[in-house]
Amino acid sequence: MSTQTIAAPAATFDRVRANGALRVVVSQGIAGLSQQGPDGSWSGLDVDIARAVAAAVTGRADAVEWLPTDPADRLDRLVSGEADLVTCNLTWTLGREATAPVLFTGVTCYDGEGFLVRAADGITGAEQLAGRRLAVQAGTTSAANLAAWFGSRGLAVEPVACPTPAATLAAFVSGECSAYVLDRVALAGIRASLPDPEAHLILADTISREPMAMAVRDDDPAWFRACRWVLQFLTAAEHAAAEAPEGGREQALAAVAQAADSRGAALGLMSGWAFAVLDAVGTYGDIYARNLGPASGLDVPRGLNALWTDGGLHYPIPFG
Repeated sequence: MSTQTIAAPAATFDRVRANGALRVVVSQGIAGLSQQGPDGSWSGLDVDIARAVAAAVTGRADAVEWLPTDPADRLDRLVSGEADLVTCNLTWTLGREATAPVLFTGVTCYDGEGFLVRAADGITGAEQLAGRRLAVQAGTTSAANLAAWFGSRGLAVEPVACPTPAATLAAFVSGECSAYVLDRVALAGIRASLPDPEAHLILADTISREPMAMAVRDDDPAWFRACRWVLQFLTAAEHAAAEAPEGGREQALAAVAQAADSRGAALGLMSGWAFAVLDAVGTYGDIYARNLGPASGLDVPRGLNALWTDGGLHYPIPFG
């Protein structure tokens, strides 16, 4: 098979390395995905994936400038040039990629729209919400999902669009709205943050497909390619570790990192980039367990976010 020369890394690489930091759009605060702690540090699945990119590009996982942003402004900040990357519970849709100069580099977390309700209200299924006011975040796909799901059943609800996550939560907590509508992973974090989580429940109904993905501008193919393969490496590393014989995890990780690193120069990444990623955040499985697994306090099942060998949708692309 012939090998084509890949163009040298350009604008985004140069800017990130010159400024010494990757500018990343994250949420205003969603436990398990991207949330700022009392000490000012950020944590979450989206945060760790951004750190992986920073480690691969600069050699330093902490070389990140975090840009907490309202949902409606996530892509605007990227398109305007304020940010280099969006990793912010952002659903990959045809509409977004067709109407804005952006590209999605791959799915970071498979999710679906759900409902957070008060246990005392006795609501056990989504259809019981018909005719009620439901809190949604402006700039998300929630209102359209509600119209499609309830409309197909001859039902209707009243979405109440709020400008920020805090305002959306307030509309629900105050009793103005009967449910908070958002991706189920995000709702798990929101429920855990409430004073009495046990007084609230997430309904079993999932009304949409929400592949949350990392996004970049479409004007820098080299940057797009690098971000895509950093994300692929995280999944490939988990797969290699899972397939390793007992006691062979570290050897398997070293082998897959070496294979990925051999392509680093062509991708514009640092020498040793894959090893730097593993040192910084581990594999995709490590990231998920740390931020959404039982030890995180959220205990969100892997489900579709498991490897394909375990019935999930994460399927690493070959490195050959």
